[in-house]
Amino acid sequence: MRNEQEMMDLILHTAIADERIRAVWMNGSRADANAPRDRMQDYDIVYAVTDIESFRQNPAWIDRFGSRTMMQEPDQLDHARGWKTDMERSYMYLMLFDDGNRLDLRLLAVSAAPAEALADSLTVPLLDKDGLLPGIPPSSDKDYWEQRPTAPQFDAACNEFWWCLQNVAKGIWRDELPYAKKIFEEIVRAPLDDMTAWYIGMESGFQRSAGKMGKYFKKYLPADCWMLYEQTYADSQGDNMWQALFTACELFRLLATEVAKKFGFSYPHEADQNMTKFLQSIRQLPREAKEML
Repeated sequence: MRNEQEMMDLILHTAIADERIRAVWMNGSRADANAPRDRMQDYDIVYAVTDIESFRQNPAWIDRFGSRTMMQEPDQLDHARGWKTDMERSYMYLMLFDDGNRLDLRLLAVSAAPAEALADSLTVPLLDKDGLLPGIPPSSDKDYWEQRPTAPQFDAACNEFWWCLQNVAKGIWRDELPYAKKIFEEIVRAPLDDMTAWYIGMESGFQRSAGKMGKYFKKYLPADCWMLYEQTYADSQGDNMWQALFTACELFRLLATEVAKKFGFSYPHEADQNMTKFLQSIRQLPREAKEML
């Protein structure tokens, strides 16, 4: 596997040798001094270029970065789906190489470069041939710090969590595995994760990021809370799914009451109690009583 120095040399030498590439910067975890360092980190690179179309018309130009296991061009996929794209302004190549390195390379029109370079606090300038880039502050993850919730946001998360659990319960009881899993993972987990991130932010004075999709939950949650969070994931067995559901209730209740106490919000104890009772009744309902629902 090529090491970081080898990859960065390749990225920069490519830019230096190509007159169309006028500036280069890096975003993402490699621009974050607080992010864990490992060989699986992507290289998130932006090339500010004079003519994106000339690159797109020569697909082989990216072969210089190495032999690829797979590649995705998300702008092209979006265009194929009929979504609005502006490929004259920006175009992305996501490349996984045979040696395990991954390069997310974005081509950006030079006209957009000054504003875009300041749009992300995790930005490290690497090359500027023309003085194109503005003064970029030292890279920081501050744009990704959790934000203090408002009372309406807190209320909405509580309502969404407790209300949607009824659908998970019915899906488990009916043995409708895809439905129950989809509701839990795509709808119910969202407010649970929001509450978890708010709790983590609260504990740091909102000067910490819980990470993309909660990847730092384990790092920042108290051990007992992390143990509960782990147990909200279940296999496809009904009893285990029920246990995960009630564990999610326990964790949400624990975190939400702490957040409410800290900020003077009102936790919906009545909804919690009523829905917990309802969930328990569905779990105990004999399968023979299916016609009752």
